[in-house]
Amino acid sequence: MVDTELLFMPATRAAALIRRKALSPVELTRTVLAAIDREQPRLNAFVTVLHDAAMDAARRAEQAVMEGVPLPPLHGVPVHVKDQVDTAGIRTTHGSAIFADNLPARDDITVTRLHEAGTILLGKTTMPEFGHKGLTDGPAFGTTRNPWDLSRTAGGSSGGAAAAVAVGLGPLGLGTDGAGSVRIPAACCGIVGVKATLGSVPWEASADTFANNVYAGPMTRTVTDAAVMLSVIAGPSPRDAQSLRGPGIAPVSPALIGGDLHGLRIGYIPRACNAKVQAEMAANTIASLDAFAARGALIEEVTDAIDWMEFPGRIMYQAGFAVSCAQYLPDWHNRMDPVLLAFMERGGKFSLAQFREAQFARTRLFRTIQDLFTRYDVLVTPTLTRTALPADFDAAHDEVEIDGEKCGITRQGWSSYMYPFNLTGHPAVTIPSGFAQDGLPTAVQLVGPWGGDMDLLRLGAILEQDRPWAQHRPPAG
Repeated sequence: MVDTELLFMPATRAAALIRRKALSPVELTRTVLAAIDREQPRLNAFVTVLHDAAMDAARRAEQAVMEGVPLPPLHGVPVHVKDQVDTAGIRTTHGSAIFADNLPARDDITVTRLHEAGTILLGKTTMPEFGHKGLTDGPAFGTTRNPWDLSRTAGGSSGGAAAAVAVGLGPLGLGTDGAGSVRIPAACCGIVGVKATLGSVPWEASADTFANNVYAGPMTRTVTDAAVMLSVIAGPSPRDAQSLRGPGIAPVSPALIGGDLHGLRIGYIPRACNAKVQAEMAANTIASLDAFAARGALIEEVTDAIDWMEFPGRIMYQAGFAVSCAQYLPDWHNRMDPVLLAFMERGGKFSLAQFREAQFARTRLFRTIQDLFTRYDVLVTPTLTRTALPADFDAAHDEVEIDGEKCGITRQGWSSYMYPFNLTGHPAVTIPSGFAQDGLPTAVQLVGPWGGDMDLLRLGAILEQDRPWAQHRPPAG
């Protein structure tokens, strides 16, 4: 096979060929590692690349195939992991100089499950310091760039994973999502991103497991790969209280097994707290809805007045960083990201009463969305208000611009459809929806009731069939 065929091969196909002895895990891993070496100076998607360890694992994987032992579902398939997720004995820097030499003693359970599924760890992908913003850059590592246009951001905070998957540097990326950090970069780079139901995939690193709003999730080029990866990493962990009481991931609803969507009720949310949407982003969202309608789905615009709690959500977000990162200020202030420092300064000014009121607002928003699911089976929004922002965008001070109009900070003007579902816990999947005139990908978000993750992925698969996108590839470097 030529390199490009290997690099852009779905994980499920690669695993099937490896199982049939038609593809060598050694060849596949070597090809991907060579591509990482070529692309790293251009994209800056990796913090750590595990050349020797990955090749050793590939040789062991190939030996297992030859010996005919039972093989797990993703045997021999390369994967990379966001640098926020602990990997035993492998640097986990959290995008920060503070943790430049951090070698965790144990794997996060999601990494353990990926190992048990047979994947081969290629390395750790870039993220902004402690995942604080929707762009991937920082003083510790530089800027991660969008493979479709190097002047644009890859998104964040899982930007390295998104850029890597989009350009063929491994078919599977593990990201994390605290306010859109899987779905934002997935939308920017034209791939699939999954934020599962709260508790269905454990997040062992949460500082407050009882009030968690951070999710680990798949980043892939195809919906099937996302579904298989999700099934691998899902399940309770004794270290995550939310996962112990989570609803689990339900099987696909019988009504969605085929392609007939008659009876499916879709609520279209054209705006959250944002004032504008880029014309092509809106048009491609409508085109995606039209594809569902053509299969019989009933589409209805949601006209309810919803309090999207942008400012209360911001209080919880920035106050969290103010408290969790305060310990680093005496020794590290001059080497921390200025945007993070600005968020911390603002967060430190909020009162306890404001923080508690924000938590109450979270519950009200949850109940509002729950009420919507008494009328609709799925909610649909654009994923972002516009395509990827400039790579040098200052998230602390710059305003998002759409069609020449300033639209506020990123939470108001760009990622307004993202953070609400981190707070409510509902599953959300972003699917590529086409391209804008600037040549960058657009995306549509599907949101479902708790536990409805696989139904969302089934609908994503239908959309992938009717409006295919995986054949599109970023321009070569």
